[in-house]
Amino acid sequence: MFSFSSSKLVDRPFDWAYQLKDLGYSGWEIVNEGRQKLTPENLAEARQIVETTGLVITIHLPYSDLNLASINQPIWEETVRQMKSCLDLSSDFARLAVLHPGHFSPLGAQMPDAAWSQAILGIQQICDHAAEHDMRIAVENMVNMPAILGRRPEEVMGIIETVDRENVGFIFDVGHANTNGNVEDFLKIKDRIIHAHVHDNHGDRDEHLPVGNGTVPWKKVAEAFKNYRGRIVTESRSLEEGQRSVNRLKKMMNIE
Repeated sequence: MFSFSSSKLVDRPFDWAYQLKDLGYSGWEIVNEGRQKLTPENLAEARQIVETTGLVITIHLPYSDLNLASINQPIWEETVRQMKSCLDLSSDFARLAVLHPGHFSPLGAQMPDAAWSQAILGIQQICDHAAEHDMRIAVENMVNMPAILGRRPEEVMGIIETVDRENVGFIFDVGHANTNGNVEDFLKIKDRIIHAHVHDNHGDRDEHLPVGNGTVPWKKVAEAFKNYRGRIVTESRSLEEGQRSVNRLKKMMNIE
């Protein structure tokens, strides 16, 4: 049920993943950034970890310098290309991939309808490509930044409903919602959640603190997750903080 993920470890090799089961995890979400980015050169190493540990693998599609809502066509095409390539590389051992829906560039902010259409088309293309590999795509709610798509429940649901693909769903990022002050609003659509990211903050920025070290209403979140059967991914700054988070979550959810 619990997976580990960290964008803070993207400059380190994969070998730390062998420790995850001892820390209380049964899964690993690979962040396709830095040295965690899957390539033909490191794919055998990633596959060996999967086969050796039995970890359930999910994928976070790349996002740095990319934008699904770009109206600069070469940028948009490169974004889609890189995400499709990641799906191709991970399709042997992953069944779900997370994506960010994009953001308004300065030009996109002047042409929001065009930027929105680009985001929808991009997600549709990625979903169709994922379907060829029997994979699902999870659209993530985003942090409180003015130009970014997906900060509110109605916006995320609008994206998913407009994309209109059977293999698309909603990943609930609890920490992101807390920066927007709408954790409880997102919990109202808990039945639509297929995947979850958990981390804490004090409501003003995306700190990625251990669970319980910020202002997220964890009792309400734990109650909402009572009948949830998807994966819960702790997005942590280190293995030590990840272990702290997963132990606290298990205690809150009465999981041995």
